[in-house]
Amino acid sequence: MSTLIAAENLGHAYHDEWLFKNLTLGIQPGQRVALVGINGAGKSTLLKLLAERFEPLEGKIVKNKSVRIGFLDQDPQFNEAFSISDFIFSTENRQQQLIREYEELLEDPDPDQDKLNKLYEDLSEHNAWEFEHQIKTILSRMGIQHLQQKVGTLSGGQRKRLALAKLLIDDPDFLVLDEPTNHLDIDTIEWLEKLLTSGNKTLLLVTHDRYFLDNVCNSIVELDQGKMYRYEGNYAYFLERKAERAASEASSLQKNQNLLKKELEWMRRQPQARGTKSQARIDAFYDLEEKTKQKSANQPITLNMKMARQGGKILELDHISKSFDERNIIDDFSYVFKKGDRIGLAGKNGTGKSTLLNLLTGSLDPDQGKVHIGETTVFGYYRQGGLIFNEKDRVIDVVKSTAEYIKMADGSTISASALLTLFLFPPKKQYGMVEKLSGGERKRLQLMRVLMQNPNFLILDEPTNDLDIDTLNVLEEFLENFPGILMLVSHDRYLLDKMSEQLFIMEGEGSVRIYNGNYSEYRLNLEAAKTTKEKPKPPVASAAVTTGSQKLSFKEQQALAEAERRIDEIEIDLAKLNTELEQTNGSDFQAIGDLSLKIDELKRELDVQTERWIELSEK
Repeated sequence: MSTLIAAENLGHAYHDEWLFKNLTLGIQPGQRVALVGINGAGKSTLLKLLAERFEPLEGKIVKNKSVRIGFLDQDPQFNEAFSISDFIFSTENRQQQLIREYEELLEDPDPDQDKLNKLYEDLSEHNAWEFEHQIKTILSRMGIQHLQQKVGTLSGGQRKRLALAKLLIDDPDFLVLDEPTNHLDIDTIEWLEKLLTSGNKTLLLVTHDRYFLDNVCNSIVELDQGKMYRYEGNYAYFLERKAERAASEASSLQKNQNLLKKELEWMRRQPQARGTKSQARIDAFYDLEEKTKQKSANQPITLNMKMARQGGKILELDHISKSFDERNIIDDFSYVFKKGDRIGLAGKNGTGKSTLLNLLTGSLDPDQGKVHIGETTVFGYYRQGGLIFNEKDRVIDVVKSTAEYIKMADGSTISASALLTLFLFPPKKQYGMVEKLSGGERKRLQLMRVLMQNPNFLILDEPTNDLDIDTLNVLEEFLENFPGILMLVSHDRYLLDKMSEQLFIMEGEGSVRIYNGNYSEYRLNLEAAKTTKEKPKPPVASAAVTTGSQKLSFKEQQALAEAERRIDEIEIDLAKLNTELEQTNGSDFQAIGDLSLKIDELKRELDVQTERWIELSEK
């Protein structure tokens, strides 16, 4: 099989330090490769080199000139003055331009029928209807609706989704993706998995999401201390082989350290004049010393921070409600937190997860109800937006601004420098500028500052974004042993499954549902409900939970009956419309367009009614 793209003897440096040298990598059509490695190893740099964003200092990238490369940056940059349409639809692609005109016309509450009819004809002539459906599906999945909106008004998460949408619409020969699941909700991630594994797509990606990695990739490349190791298999196979390599390297390290001691004695015994020594042996000594230092520095993080004492009263949500611009986010929600609670917060983007967290911590007041915080409750809040660092500050000064010395779980006290070392910031990094840190290293620094506060109520809002898998494994080990309360928001299904025993599910329109179990159990239950049209039966909620009456009110009974009636009606109407569409003359563009719009409207209403039916059936 011919190679689609290859890197030959690649080498690149950043801030006068070599990230890697002499790397060789080939990717063949249909291969879906995951690139893994610790933060700062050079993963994002390697992706940019392969995507031809800049030239390597050494070596070259070889590919066929006809190969189209699509690149998703970790932090996409845009022309702020562009509208979403300007960015999404390529001016060189006639199909895309027709679809753009069609979609923009549909946004008009009173569209010009003559223009609409002409577009029906043009779209059919250019065989663009299927492409229009694909584009509409992608934009909808990414939460992109208002095509005339300026890119400059979008949040960071919206920009990342917009860049990913553009890439999927263009469908290049080779996809290079840097953290594609960041800022996506779990439903969208699962849809993206199916899309990327359909057909014969070729891709190289960096991701911290282990379920995504396992479901999408069939090959793993590890970047470790400037060297590359390739594994043909899934993530579990990679872990097995990596463990074997680590054991072998540990044995070699011990031998090197013993040899280094002997060589050091030889160096000390020799006269100071270099000419009297064996230059080859001197060079070998320094080479051995450097190798030993590198291996010794690559030690795992150990997190054992002290936790503040927790009293009997922790936190109580008493019938809280919150709305923004007449949009109901949380409606009459109550819960009493108890010791040992490990809660995952789930829901689609925009349903109010961050709002609920801000209400918990008192940074936002409810419109109704009360939030009662216990006197001994100490929050540690890792925010999705991250910390704003002064780029010219030294890393160690960022930590010292919080505390010079930090208490550990065993009662000992360590310095800020020692704690940074535990978090894989060696002295050279500690006294370097923040501007030299990678995105993942900044996140690790932020997490460290949160844990320094010795919280007993830990809130993590998307902690996995930009962290390497090694750091995530250590974070998980810490969280498993964390005795306080854990509240976790994450699109990482593996982390949610492992760390949470209960879910708060933000269902939209103010509804917060409580489910006892992890995320995978909830999804299986939900899928079974969709298949059988039966409501998933979650385990009985804790006695500490107060969600109101378990019986439906008279109005709710009426709403349930109405939802059932309407679902039956819609399904009958959809069947009729689909039959009518099949029998329509293929040249009657007006009729085809009208029927398609009616079918889309009914499908949207069916989704709404089904969700309402499920919600009421639960009670």
